[in-house]
Amino acid sequence: MKKIGYRYPQGKMKALTMSYDDGTIHDRRLVEIFNAHGIKGTFHLNSGPFENSGKIDPCEVATLYIGHEVSCHTYTHPFLERVPNMEVVRQIISDKETLESLCGYVVRGMSYPFGTHDSRSVEILRSMGMKYSRTTASHNGFGLPDDFMLWHPTCHHKGGIMEKLERFKNSKFPLNLFYVWGHSYEFNNDNNWELIEEFCAAAEGMEDTWYATNIEIYDYVTALRSCEMSADCTMLYNPSATSVWVEVDGKLVECKGGEHTKLF
Repeated sequence: MKKIGYRYPQGKMKALTMSYDDGTIHDRRLVEIFNAHGIKGTFHLNSGPFENSGKIDPCEVATLYIGHEVSCHTYTHPFLERVPNMEVVRQIISDKETLESLCGYVVRGMSYPFGTHDSRSVEILRSMGMKYSRTTASHNGFGLPDDFMLWHPTCHHKGGIMEKLERFKNSKFPLNLFYVWGHSYEFNNDNNWELIEEFCAAAEGMEDTWYATNIEIYDYVTALRSCEMSADCTMLYNPSATSVWVEVDGKLVECKGGEHTKLF
C-alpha cells in the first residue's frame, strides 16, 4: 500500500503565519521587519478610529500592507457578544466596506475584538460571508482548526516563540502550522523589538515552510478539504480552482483545480 498525504503548496511540509491587530503606527516597523525576512502576516484593522492619534493613516493601507493581508477587526472594537445582532452586522459591514475601499480587494477574514465571541455572534459573522476569525485562545501546538471561524493561534508573541520555533523546525509532521498573534504597539510598550527581529531572522528561509497570510491558508486548506479520492486511492478530484499538492511515497504530485489527477 502506497503512503499518501496532503502537503502545502509546492509540497511544503509546514506553514508560518503572523497575525496583528488594531492598525497602530507601529505596524510600519513590524511590516518592515517582516519584509526584510520574507515573513507574511495578516493585519486586522479597526477602521473607525483611523483618525485617532497613534493609528495608521487610511491613505497608507493600500501600500503599507502590500504582500500581506488586510482583514477586519470590527469598526469600533466592541465586545461582539455584548451587543445586539444588528450592531454585530453594522460593525462588520462598516469595517469591511471601509477597508475594501482602501485596499482594493474583497476582505474575507477577521479577528475577534478582545478575542471574545459567543455562538450567536459567530453564526452572524458566518452568515455574512466571513471565512475565518482568529481568537486569542492559544493552544501552543501546530494543528489546523476544525472550524476556521474559531481559529485558535499557536501563541502570542510573548508566549515563548523562540522555543516554539525550534520545536516547529524539528517537527516532521505534515501540514503543521505555526500561528503567532499580537499587537505591534506591544513591542514599543515593552521595549522589546529585538524579540520579533530575532524571531523573524531565525524563521527566515526555512525550505520546508510556506510563508502565508491567514486567508491564503484558509483558501488552501479549504481546497484540500474539498478534494475527493477514488475508492482505490489512485486518483484525486479537485473541485476547487486552487492547485493542491499530494505526496505519494515521497513523490510530489500537483493536482490542478477542476481536474482528476492520477496519483500513481
